[in-house]
Amino acid sequence: MSRVYPFDDAATARAVIDDTGTVAEWNEGARRLLGHPAQAVVGRPAAQLLADDPPALPTGRRWAGTLGLRHRDGRRLPVWLLAHRRPPHDGHAGDWLVVTPLTGGEPPAADDPLAEAVLVQSPCALAVYDDTLRLRRMNDAMADVVGLPEDRVRGLRLAEIGGRAQSAELEQALLEVLVDGRAQDVQTVTRDDDRSHAWLARLAPVRDGDGRVRGVCLTAHDITDNYRARQRLQLVNEASVRIGSTLDVTRTAQELADVCVPALADFVTIDLLDPQEQGGEPPARVTAPVTLRRTAHRSVHPQAPEAVISPGQAEAYPAGSPQADSLTAGHTIVASVAEGDIAEWLTWHTARARRVREFGMHSSMSVPVQARGLTLGVAVLTRYRRPDGFTADDVLLAEEITARAAVCVDNARRYSRERETALALQRSLLPRTLPSTAALDASSRYLPAARAGVGGDWFDVIPLSGMRVAMVVGDVVGHGVEASATMGRLRTAVRTLADIDLAPDELLTHLDDLVVRLSAESGEGTPGELGATCVYAVYDPVSRRCTAARAGHPPPVVFRPGGTPQALELPAGPPLGLGGPPFESTEVELPEGTVLALYTDGLVWARERDPETSRDMLLQALGEYAGSLDETCDRVLHRLLPPGGCADDVALLLARTRGLPAAQVATWHVPADPALVAPIRKQVGEQLDTWGLSEASFTAELVVSELVTNALRYGAHPVRLRLIHDAATLICEVSDASHTAPHLRRAKIFDEGGRGLLLVAQLTRRWGSRHTPEGKTIWAELPLYDEDR
Repeated sequence: MSRVYPFDDAATARAVIDDTGTVAEWNEGARRLLGHPAQAVVGRPAAQLLADDPPALPTGRRWAGTLGLRHRDGRRLPVWLLAHRRPPHDGHAGDWLVVTPLTGGEPPAADDPLAEAVLVQSPCALAVYDDTLRLRRMNDAMADVVGLPEDRVRGLRLAEIGGRAQSAELEQALLEVLVDGRAQDVQTVTRDDDRSHAWLARLAPVRDGDGRVRGVCLTAHDITDNYRARQRLQLVNEASVRIGSTLDVTRTAQELADVCVPALADFVTIDLLDPQEQGGEPPARVTAPVTLRRTAHRSVHPQAPEAVISPGQAEAYPAGSPQADSLTAGHTIVASVAEGDIAEWLTWHTARARRVREFGMHSSMSVPVQARGLTLGVAVLTRYRRPDGFTADDVLLAEEITARAAVCVDNARRYSRERETALALQRSLLPRTLPSTAALDASSRYLPAARAGVGGDWFDVIPLSGMRVAMVVGDVVGHGVEASATMGRLRTAVRTLADIDLAPDELLTHLDDLVVRLSAESGEGTPGELGATCVYAVYDPVSRRCTAARAGHPPPVVFRPGGTPQALELPAGPPLGLGGPPFESTEVELPEGTVLALYTDGLVWARERDPETSRDMLLQALGEYAGSLDETCDRVLHRLLPPGGCADDVALLLARTRGLPAAQVATWHVPADPALVAPIRKQVGEQLDTWGLSEASFTAELVVSELVTNALRYGAHPVRLRLIHDAATLICEVSDASHTAPHLRRAKIFDEGGRGLLLVAQLTRRWGSRHTPEGKTIWAELPLYDEDR
């Protein structure tokens, strides 16, 4: 069936002029206007039709104006023309389409029905208010918006017709237009019983022939769809900003609930699956029943009275529950209470049924929280204050927001798992307990960074020979598993170097070489890229002296009894890994009861203040020491660190020195005559009797005899013997002026020597040698109790 168009082609004079100025087309309306038939015009220059000089060629895509044209009878005819520049089409080059109406000049008749339709039958809602802002006219579309016929509300003000706060605001805008004569656009939202509507009201002044404002014309456009689309887009943008502000699973879930209330629902719950054992990944799909843990919820009411369980509680959801059904299906499920979609679930769960009746919940929407092919949990959105149910657009919006949040939850979950792994590695590399020694009491604290995670801070207390003890605190540059692994290497290296009794400056030199090699192995080209700082101190309870050195690390703080805390003056030394300047040691005397504090720079860079102020606060906190190292550690951390956690990890080691009484130390200078070894051994037995250690006399005398004999035979004078004992250990030390260290070896059958140190190793718990500025010391430890018990 062909369609008939009511067009009179001859009612418009139309011509086409090509780029050469030649007439290409000429219709019947053009013939009626100028009298020239098409065959007399087409193919000839258009300029021959002009009665005036040709106008300048237009440069735009359209031209309009009046030209004098030559009629066929020779008279000049002024004609208003509209010309359009057309691009190439249908294989033709660009041309000009020139038109003019033949019947457009007559005004409409007074009884023209089309003139009445401009107001009454227009699909655009329109109303006219007079200069007293009383309704004068409105069309049928506006009557439908108002819900009342025109003859019933004519003469009323807008605020009286609408009866809402929005109507009063719109009437104020009408008054402004009436007064200043400038048009305005006003957006407003009205709510009916079932849904809300958004309107764009365009207000324009109505003027008389003299230009005076006699009233205001109001046209209302329903922009509900656009308004809701903008709301949805705004909510999505808000979700992208608000959700995922931290790498915390609980906080991220709460942010998802906060975004959805009240914009999308009146009550929202976020239930997540518990982390898998052994750090496994969540499943792609789940089967009912499924156990979920309430991670967050949010309500339009304070304290969320709609909730049946509290955050942190777990609950098993059976088949038929919105949570389990959406997770097993893998997509969003919208349920209506009125239609009985969850009647079985509410029958089974009576507590939830009471909440539904109490608050009048009528609709719910269960959206799976899924990311990267994994199922993390479910978000349930419920409405009861809003009367309308969830629409398809609401489902798409909820899925979009939940999908964004799911990625953030998964990122937080992965970060938490990696952080726990790094923390576990860090804890395994740090000492779980500090050794109990006769030289000092110690207490320590380690805190990982709140945001950056674990780092390379470490501390250690290392028992040495001769009742001495080493204290070390270090800090590896960077954070994460790599920094923790590097820290583990350095801590092991420090313990190994300490075991051979290196002086603090020598130990730091060897440690610096190790960091340089590690940096080269890791591919870091520039020295110092893989760096660390460290402070190492050795305390001798016999001499009550402490020797310390540092490598780019904050100096220790010393708090002597009766004094005030102060930083120990140590040469700074370069950080480890630069491989440059040497390190220097400093030796100080520490009376018994002195508190020594070693820490990493995270403690003094914890807040937004200069380090000097933080160090003053540290000194003040240590000055309040009242006998408990643990309480002092807690006080220092509480005083210096912010409540929300520190920006860098912190290690703190506090040690209180002890002194070994002179009565527990015996020293002899051994003459150069080997024949005098027997009297020395006798004196040792007598001293052990004085100490009440007669049971250890035989072994001790044998060990002393072997060590003194070796020193006299292979060492250099002077030779000194020293015995040190505490409740559990007897230490025998023989020092001489030779720097040659002995070596343990097994003698052959016919050798006359070579069995001394092997015998010492069999009789003692451990033995070794250490270099001193004057030579060396060979030492051996004998337990004063039965180790097999």
